[in-house]
Amino acid sequence: MLTKEQNEELTQVGPGTPMGEVLRHFWYPVAFVRELDEFPAKRTRLLGEDWAVFKTGDGSYGIVDERCPHRGASMVYGIVEDDGLRCGYHGWKFDTDGNCVEILAEPDSSPKFRESCGVRAGRAQALGGLVWAYIGADPAPELPRYEAYVMEGVRDVGHTVIPCNWLQIMENSVDPYHVEALHGNYFEFVAAQQGTPMPESFGGNKHEKVAFDPFEHGIIKRRLLEGQSEESDDWKVGHPLVFPYKMWVGGNGVYQMQIRVPVDDTNTHVMFYTVHAPDGADVSGDDRCVDYPIEWIDDDGRFIVDYIEGQDIMAWVTQGPVADRTNEKLTKSDVGVLACRRMFREAIDAVCEGNDPVAVVREPHDVIKLPLERSKFGRGAGFAIDWINDGSMRYSPLAEEMKQLHLGAAAAREELGDS
Repeated sequence: MLTKEQNEELTQVGPGTPMGEVLRHFWYPVAFVRELDEFPAKRTRLLGEDWAVFKTGDGSYGIVDERCPHRGASMVYGIVEDDGLRCGYHGWKFDTDGNCVEILAEPDSSPKFRESCGVRAGRAQALGGLVWAYIGADPAPELPRYEAYVMEGVRDVGHTVIPCNWLQIMENSVDPYHVEALHGNYFEFVAAQQGTPMPESFGGNKHEKVAFDPFEHGIIKRRLLEGQSEESDDWKVGHPLVFPYKMWVGGNGVYQMQIRVPVDDTNTHVMFYTVHAPDGADVSGDDRCVDYPIEWIDDDGRFIVDYIEGQDIMAWVTQGPVADRTNEKLTKSDVGVLACRRMFREAIDAVCEGNDPVAVVREPHDVIKLPLERSKFGRGAGFAIDWINDGSMRYSPLAEEMKQLHLGAAAAREELGDS
């Protein structure tokens, strides 16, 4: 268990807090490219602060403090021009670096005065259908080009904002035993109550052992299931918690970066960024990125728990807005949770000493490939179909099309004699 002070240190994300300073070393998705193509300015809340993210007429992206430094009006309702954002209230104009470049009512104002009138700005770039923002200190690190964002395949992103702290979601990423209980036993119970069949891919996953290995981008989680050998991908390869707010998971032609953006201390924007790229399917040139809201609570206020991510959201949110770790009773099965907390505490120490935390990328690169099982739970194309039917992808407008993509690829592989 943690003390109240230790829990606050790990969970608070605002400016000046220990974890807030760690988190400001990273880039976060704050909009879909589609959104800013449809309308060039959007409000976003990130790490407890309010921002305006925008796309200029020349195709550049910017992110500035929502409040204009003149009289405090919202920059979200500004005028987006070719080279910056102009406040709608009095016409003060700012470039993507936050410099005040023009004051409408005082066109001959001195450059020195305008220099004192800048708005706080971060950095913004597009990658993989998302607009990413960095709001920390300069120099900004590289935006990591993880495989998910640059690989060929159809991108399908379900998302929602849920009312809980981001850390309890990340701790779930290194808690493999919940798969056996929540997505196995509990799923079977829910299916029985509804009179529906239990999906084969998510039942019977009894764990024999687990392991957690720190590496340069976070923690690799490994599991050995009953009946598997140590040559199985689940044990030999595993999949990572990508520090500090992602998890890379999947296999069998469907790959998912689970993204948990800390909106503030008690809200998290959850994104299931899925790439469909089954062996045997021609997805070259298909650069679609479809986004859609997922449902997790019904009209009566009850959690929707008949699909995988809905079960996870129930477990995350019912711990409370910020989980009370002062009364928890941890066991040997929680070794991954302890490893996660240790890595976050080490990151706080590193930043306090003026160093980068783990997973900050400073070198330019084309792609970063992370460890990932390619054969999930030792199952074939049925895993992808079950994941679409019984996961958040069931809300996707591409659900039926993607099932046919996977089934067609499986048939082509079978015809070639490749399982």
